[in-house]
Amino acid sequence: MSLFKKQQIVLASGNPGKISEIQAMLAGHSIIPQSQFCIADAEETGSSFVENAIIKARNAAWHSHLPAIADDSGLVVDALNGAPGIISARYAGSGASDQENLQKLLGELQDIPDAQRSARFICVLVFMEHAKDPCPLIAQGIWEGRILQQPIGTNGFGYDPVFWVPEHACSSAQLSAGVKNSLSHRGQALNRLTQLIKERECDQWLY
Repeated sequence: MSLFKKQQIVLASGNPGKISEIQAMLAGHSIIPQSQFCIADAEETGSSFVENAIIKARNAAWHSHLPAIADDSGLVVDALNGAPGIISARYAGSGASDQENLQKLLGELQDIPDAQRSARFICVLVFMEHAKDPCPLIAQGIWEGRILQQPIGTNGFGYDPVFWVPEHACSSAQLSAGVKNSLSHRGQALNRLTQLIKERECDQWLY
C-alpha cells in the first residue's frame, strides 16, 4: 500500500474546511469524507489531541475498510490555561457554530491586553493503513500567533479570523489558501506525515 499511488483515503471528518485543505495538500489522491460511507463520528473520549486522532482514524478505517487519516486540532490560548484546546470545535457547546465558538473566545479574552493574548494552533494527524494497524503514523504541527480583539478577513474557517500571523502582519483569514497551507499547523503536520509514510515504505521495501 502506498500513499503516493493514487488511491482512496478516508478522512475522519465532515468539516468542509479541513477536507478542502487536506485535499489541496494531497492533490492527486481521492480524499473521501467518512460521511460518504455513512460513518458516524467517533466519540472523542481522549484527553489529548493524539488520543482523539487515533480514536477517529481507527473508527473511519474500521467502517470503510480503507486507509484513514484523522485530524485532531485546536487552538491553545495561554491566558486561558490552554483552552479551548481539545474542545475547540465545541467550545460554545455541542453543535456550536464557528461564529459561536469565536464569540465565546473573544468574550473570555475581553479584558486581556494584546501582549498577553499569545496562542497557537496545534494539529495532530494520524494515518492508519487499516483499523488494526499496531503502529499508526503520528505527526504534529504547531503554528504560533496571538488572538485579535475582533475578527478580520473572510478566508479560512474556525478561529482563523481572530488568529494573528506576525510574519505576514494579518489574520489567518486574510491569507490565501496556498500561503496558509505553507504555514499552518495542518500543513506542517501533513508534510511531516507524508515523510513518515515514505520512510515506512522504504523500510518495508528493504526488509
